[in-house]
Amino acid sequence: MPQDFFWGNSVSSMQTEGAWNLDGKGRSVYDVAQKPGESSIWQDAIDDYHRYEEDLDLMQQLHMNMYRIQISWSRVNPEGDGAFNSEGIAFYDRLINAMLQRGITPMVCLYHFDMPLALAKKENGFMSRRTVDAFVRFAEKMITHFADRVPYWLTFNEHNLYFTNQAFTISGYLKGDRSLADIYTIFHHTMLAHARVSSFIHKNYPNLKIGGMLAYTPTYPATAKPNDVFYACQADEFLNQNLNQLLTTGRYSPEVWHYIQQQGIQTDILPEDQAVLAQIKTDFLAFSYYRSDTLNADKIPVGTAPNDYLVYGNEANRFLEQTAWNWSIDPLGFRYALTDLYNRYQLPVFPIENGIGLRENWDGQTLIQDDRRIAYLKQHIQALKDAMFKDGAKILGYLGWGLIDIPSSQGNMAKRYGVVYVNRTNQELKDLKRVPKKSFYWLQSVLAKNGDDL
Repeated sequence: MPQDFFWGNSVSSMQTEGAWNLDGKGRSVYDVAQKPGESSIWQDAIDDYHRYEEDLDLMQQLHMNMYRIQISWSRVNPEGDGAFNSEGIAFYDRLINAMLQRGITPMVCLYHFDMPLALAKKENGFMSRRTVDAFVRFAEKMITHFADRVPYWLTFNEHNLYFTNQAFTISGYLKGDRSLADIYTIFHHTMLAHARVSSFIHKNYPNLKIGGMLAYTPTYPATAKPNDVFYACQADEFLNQNLNQLLTTGRYSPEVWHYIQQQGIQTDILPEDQAVLAQIKTDFLAFSYYRSDTLNADKIPVGTAPNDYLVYGNEANRFLEQTAWNWSIDPLGFRYALTDLYNRYQLPVFPIENGIGLRENWDGQTLIQDDRRIAYLKQHIQALKDAMFKDGAKILGYLGWGLIDIPSSQGNMAKRYGVVYVNRTNQELKDLKRVPKKSFYWLQSVLAKNGDDL
């Protein structure tokens, strides 16, 4: 493996930090969100705000050399577009400096679904171009402040999700009829924001790298029926390649652009926006990968937008094992994703989220025997190596997701991704003790040899 290969961990702020009301932090939409029945509240998470030194020590013991964090917009700017909070910025100074002291390279994501509540209420989140302006102001402030220490940047986590109905839960959208036009408007506004931040970095900080990030879930046709194959290709074009084409060419996919015009979708795309999008320059293509999907076209109602094909047509793949949350385990799909992205766009690719959620309980003494996680990680790292050495893909690194247990994206602490157990449940904080699992020691031995021996 290359000596400059990155091994590390990825998280979001609201799933790790806690300290939701300390040191001048403003509220985000997550602080007031209604939680599903079994899930936890976000306000404490794993208290990384106070325990980051301990967690960075564990990463250093794992021989990790990169950590992707998120800067909480509402922690550093409580109103989203008001005065900046020096205490919030100071926290990220401490966190990033502590990474560097341990030989861990920081990567910063600027937005991971937690819109400042004030902007959600005032502007309906990314439905408004004023939110775009506020985000760019926030981004430029953070980049300027941390440019001397943070070489890798992302704007939006899993950016293609804003082109699905998930946009209504991740963009600060609080009111509206949840129409297809609203999805397209939200997505377009986030692309304008990304373009402006990309331009700012390349004009002012040419040594920094900025990437776009895809939630890459390859979609297989359920059968060899031409309809299944065609619908799966359309889903891929709308949900994956449209974003990638914007990131690499500054233009919408021709198929997507034709669909907008043909359907008369009333989205907020102005003639002058093309010049803004044309400023996009992407240094690497980042993505998350957890599973693949399988699409049965017969289940999709006539007239459904390709953005929603998987809402109706997704089904279990009978050839793959599923997790308790019905996510397929598909390491070959990971190799496909890596190789396909590099072949299409010939930019370095960077998987920055990967892992398996499992139900686990610690009895207070016994080492957690998470052999299923070891098998998952081993198979996926091997798939990555196959993409590199057999297929020729240029890959910058491999970051696991939440390798110290954190609440899931739905706030569920029972869905654990970590090689380190955090002693809390959904409803009980307990002592938040960090406890390495069997997989910790396996991964430690792998990274000690730079992944050469699995």
